[in-house]
Amino acid sequence: MKSLLNAWSWLFLILILGFFELYAQMETGNTFLFRVYTLQSIAVAASQILLLALGLTLVIVAGHIDLSIAFTTGFSAVVMALVIRFFGPEGGWLTVILALGVGLLAAIVVGLINGWLVAFINVPSFIGTLGTYGIARGVALIVAGGATVSIRSDEARAIGNGIILGFPVPVLVAAVVAIVFSYLLTHTKFGVHTYALGANRASVERAGVDVKKHLVILFVLSAFTAGIGGLIYTGRFSAGAANAGEPILLYAVAAVFIGGASLTGGQGTVVGTVIGAIIIAVIQFGLVFSGLPPYWQFVAVGLVIIVAVIVDQSRDRLTGVSS
Repeated sequence: MKSLLNAWSWLFLILILGFFELYAQMETGNTFLFRVYTLQSIAVAASQILLLALGLTLVIVAGHIDLSIAFTTGFSAVVMALVIRFFGPEGGWLTVILALGVGLLAAIVVGLINGWLVAFINVPSFIGTLGTYGIARGVALIVAGGATVSIRSDEARAIGNGIILGFPVPVLVAAVVAIVFSYLLTHTKFGVHTYALGANRASVERAGVDVKKHLVILFVLSAFTAGIGGLIYTGRFSAGAANAGEPILLYAVAAVFIGGASLTGGQGTVVGTVIGAIIIAVIQFGLVFSGLPPYWQFVAVGLVIIVAVIVDQSRDRLTGVSS
């Protein structure tokens, strides 16, 4: 029973893929899954979710939460667009590289503030990151003048819409970040300390680990991946918007928990988060394919989140862990 609960996200992914494939065959006589367009659409949608969820995975494994990622994404998107607009399209790749660096730096500042609040001021991460959520949103709107910052840059557009060896650039970027973060969490002392921090903070402190420094790094990494998401957004849509990550926040949190992370910390994997992001992307594209209005996506994802929490609690009961 425990092994089934641990593998439920894989089983659920297979189930929904089978459902939408069967629906497509019965209703249209065509395939749902075995089309390049479908696979690319699902992969791009999953990569958007994943870029916000990867850093969040580390934070949740450590027993915390980062709600600011939505507007950290928007903040970095706006900053990148403003830099490109300031220097103009004539700067080519040099301008875009500079804009990427400044955009990521803006995101990292948000992460440093989050880490400082949680680690040194002892503000609960839910409250602290909710506060920076509002600050990042407000600052992004202020610097953008309350409007979307449109740009003209073929180089930036290539980052968001380019294809390399048949794979969309956002998918490749998300895959590289996922591989790096998976290695970090499963094959380094940093990852061991992150799991231990979520399971028992006191034991980590007794082991001599600098918990405050570790927490700051975790929140910086969370902001860093959210910032990458903002840069990709600007490239895809040739514009920076303060609310760029807002629609994805629910999906990012859901992907982490669907992938097996625990509400109490100490559990979760990057691979699980990847599966969670793919599940949500399949639901999104599948419902659109079925002709249902887009707002049904929120209902479906909300139901899956509830199932994920029930599975988590059932797993805890079987292992004797108190929720």
